[in-house]
Amino acid sequence: MPDAADVSDGPADGPTAARACCPPSGGAPMGVDLAAGLAGMFKALGDPVRLRLVSIVASSPGGEACVCDLLPAFELSQPTVSHHLKVLREAGLLTCERRGSWVWYRVVPAALAQLSAVLTSVDGGTGDRPAEAVPAGTVRA
Repeated sequence: MPDAADVSDGPADGPTAARACCPPSGGAPMGVDLAAGLAGMFKALGDPVRLRLVSIVASSPGGEACVCDLLPAFELSQPTVSHHLKVLREAGLLTCERRGSWVWYRVVPAALAQLSAVLTSVDGGTGDRPAEAVPAGTVRA
């Protein structure tokens, strides 16, 4: 049963109706197209293998990794790893370049920045500014 302090005794359209449970965030909600694009990226990262692939590529020297270096990190077949890499490319999180018989992968910094901005834009109603962007692969203390 709700506590008496939790229940408004005023009419629904009275002065207490304007009082929200928490202050408005002040920002505009994201549009449909942006939400759809971001959802695709988050969905791609929702698989642990794909999340690790992005992490490995992002933390590799020079910010790129050869597929030949990615395969040993997983107990998966080459076609399965290739499928996961394809999903990440189609989501716009990775880009690749063929060099001879090997394919090299790089993260797309703008895509990671978009995801980071969405995750750090919620200020909890405190009015604080979003946290500064952190390079991929780093952990905040």
